[in-house]
Amino acid sequence: MSKAGMLYIDRDTLFHRMDGAAKLIVLAVWTVVVFLFQDIRIFVPLFLIGIIMLLSAKLPWKRIRLLVWLMIVFNIFNSLFTLAITPAYGSEVAGSTTVVLKLGYNVLTLETIVYVLTLSMKYMSLMPITVLFIYTTHPTRLASSLNRVGVPYKVAYAFSIAFRYIPDMQAEFRNISNAMQARGLGFGKGEGTLSQRLKHFVSIAIPLVQSSLHRIETISNAMDLRGFGKHSKRTWYSATVWHREDYIVIATSVIVLIAAIAWRVQGYGTFWYPY
Repeated sequence: MSKAGMLYIDRDTLFHRMDGAAKLIVLAVWTVVVFLFQDIRIFVPLFLIGIIMLLSAKLPWKRIRLLVWLMIVFNIFNSLFTLAITPAYGSEVAGSTTVVLKLGYNVLTLETIVYVLTLSMKYMSLMPITVLFIYTTHPTRLASSLNRVGVPYKVAYAFSIAFRYIPDMQAEFRNISNAMQARGLGFGKGEGTLSQRLKHFVSIAIPLVQSSLHRIETISNAMDLRGFGKHSKRTWYSATVWHREDYIVIATSVIVLIAAIAWRVQGYGTFWYPY
């Protein structure tokens, strides 16, 4: 598959040179650390460090903006739903109640606003490292490195296919959308009411699923014809060699994980309410 069919962006930076398994370990440790705590004073520095790392990877904004905006929009909707459905939940967590707004069915408290802000920063602190991992990791090299550290090559190959399949799904979605627009269905602003446009977007799901199933069958048949899975081991056309930077990053990640667990066991990192 060509580079156009992958999310991977080729650059000469530290993160591009790192082994895929090393980056996966960093992502896993980062995620565990984030979900161990509920303190915005931890999430904000993590978010800033992640942004610095993302900028150092020199990824073009045009290529990554869709995923970034999807994460931001999801975070906004999640926060709004939390405020609307459980406007007083933060008071239960903080142990105090400071009413900000009476909603009729409940009250919105300052504690809930701080709680939602903390929850938003928790998810946002995961955004830079996730984007960094997705766009700086070559699918084949990730699969080969996972296989080298003990992951069965069938499982490792599933990672490679998943990474390669995402841009194909995006292209298929655009093709179906363009075909439907050519038949008079509107998807943009001013091309019908909001409910009509949502209905049109939902109508894309059926042909998209059918196309996906057909693609899966094609890939499965091609792998069977090539004898995939017959042998217990396999070689890789594209693979990376572990360098000193990989060992340093992994060692640092393990130390940070141990320190975070120890800190959490001692009772630190619970919900922080400043008032």
